[in-house]
Amino acid sequence: MTMEMKDSGSVVLTAYHPHSPARIPGMEQSFVQDIPPSHSPTSRKSLPRCRRINRMLSNESAPSPAFSRSNSQASMDSTSMEDFWCEVESIKESSEDGSEEATLLEFKPADEGELEAEWLQDVGLSTLISGAEEEDGQALLSTLTRTQAAAVQKRYNTYTQTLRKKNKHTVRDVRDIFGTNDSSPTFETVPVSPVPSNGIQLPGQKPVWKSVSSNSCLDCRLDKGSPSVTEELSYEVSFSESITVLPKTQERPKNQRFKKEDSALPKFIVRKSRFGLTEVGDLSPEDMKKIRYLSLIELTAFYDALGVELKRNRAERVRGRENGLFGVPLTILLENDQKKFPGIKVPLIFQKLLLKLEETGLETEGILRVPGSASRVKNLHQELEAKFYEDTFDWDQVRNNDAAGLLKMFIRELPSPLFIVEYLPAFITLVEKISKIKLQLQALHLLIMLLPEANRDAAKAFLQFLKKVVANEGKNKMNLWNVSMIVAPNLFIYKGKRANQQEMQAAATTAHIVRLLIRYQDILWTVPSFLISQVRKMNEAAMNNSKRQLMFDKGVRKLLRRKTMERERPERPEGAVTFPPYLQSDIPEGVIRVYAPLHSKVSMAIQLNSQTKAKDILARFHCENRWVNQNI
Repeated sequence: MTMEMKDSGSVVLTAYHPHSPARIPGMEQSFVQDIPPSHSPTSRKSLPRCRRINRMLSNESAPSPAFSRSNSQASMDSTSMEDFWCEVESIKESSEDGSEEATLLEFKPADEGELEAEWLQDVGLSTLISGAEEEDGQALLSTLTRTQAAAVQKRYNTYTQTLRKKNKHTVRDVRDIFGTNDSSPTFETVPVSPVPSNGIQLPGQKPVWKSVSSNSCLDCRLDKGSPSVTEELSYEVSFSESITVLPKTQERPKNQRFKKEDSALPKFIVRKSRFGLTEVGDLSPEDMKKIRYLSLIELTAFYDALGVELKRNRAERVRGRENGLFGVPLTILLENDQKKFPGIKVPLIFQKLLLKLEETGLETEGILRVPGSASRVKNLHQELEAKFYEDTFDWDQVRNNDAAGLLKMFIRELPSPLFIVEYLPAFITLVEKISKIKLQLQALHLLIMLLPEANRDAAKAFLQFLKKVVANEGKNKMNLWNVSMIVAPNLFIYKGKRANQQEMQAAATTAHIVRLLIRYQDILWTVPSFLISQVRKMNEAAMNNSKRQLMFDKGVRKLLRRKTMERERPERPEGAVTFPPYLQSDIPEGVIRVYAPLHSKVSMAIQLNSQTKAKDILARFHCENRWVNQNI
């Protein structure tokens, strides 16, 4: 492939970023895949347009500094978002070309109180809405920390107040759940250590950040150039519990730009708890369900503690195709693949695309950034749909840039985005308001815990691939920020999504989010130990409830069995005496055992004959009693 160069003022622009003239009024566009260099005669004008978009949205009055090829094309992006906007334009051109379907992922407005009701259902507390008494909900409530309980109480209060206004039906009084003291819930909470884990020092405490050796901790270093100072993450304490009042100096100035050098990100290590480090794949599906409940509660409490509103998008799910490869939900792809390969966790087509690029494309210069041929990508797309499951597709014919185009197309074509979008605007708001990387990482960590299993496994495989791309920066000229800028539009400007200007202005923020995902992926897929502790308490509570229920069932069965035996037992003659079983054993024929509890001699065996009378038996007892009294 030939390369063209165009001198645009003081900037040397290199490589192809082909696009035909496009309308960008007010940034209201829909976006999708790449256009080939050979089919784009106007590509010389496209890059300056990308630069104009970049300048307009970054509010830069001064011209960008000059760059030269000597420091590699990747160096352009340390102070520019050009690659991001060129990728957006490529996606838009592909959509207009018809190579991808444009199915809108709609967002429904929420009625008053509906978001709170959905939130209570999402965290496993639907019983608070229905009014039913269930052990699972009680077990969950009993494990909440102080801040988590306050978050639940706040949403439940809003929900009940809304219902009372609408006069729908009578709802449970909040005091029935959280006690009479609004500021201090009465149910048992998990004891919290005073050690802060967010870098915000509590009054009267010493900071706990310190450098430690990597022998006892999880090292998440991605590359060289990390700062010498290492910060420790402690997951023994919930994130929300260690936040008091966030200083105003923590907020990011509106015009402050992200530092795009890889070394700008700190190095974090996670101290192992006494139970060790637990990864997402180590837990059962039932335990991960509880982790998701607790993660959403903790995320909400975390935002409340930071004073940031946790807004949620109510997305209408797009129904995908039932068969094929592209545009099919991950769950359906997995179901189809697991029929042939039981236990597989990542769709086969996604694995093959990643494997192809890992085997031959990691050292390709500009991989992911330089687009392949749109016509070839379209033909390969159709050929894959027809031949992939027949195992007749020739992967050797696929060029690396075309494979990268297919990979990005697969991600964009998913009916539901790879990363959940409900809380993406809230996370963007947090990143823009809170400049501390540690706090951003903690919020992102909880968002990862919320991912469905299929999305989480596919995202992990994708991020591992991106990490390998960055590791080969010396040959492919793609550093961490370059990769993040190219990947961000494909992840977050999802299928058919029409972005408004505010979302477009968040371009640098979305690229920063991808950078955090790649850099700290080893940490993000580790389950925080405080969540593990809460799940353990939930399981113990459920086990105790099961034991109590089992004992109750045994008692009921025993009582019913006794009543049944009594009903089936033949009636005794009136006046007959029944002796305990131990007094009825080993009695020979013709001998009776007389039971007299009021005498010193409680019982006595009497040999009967035809002359025996009752007075004879009484005389025997009196005789025995006198003998006992004389020897006392």
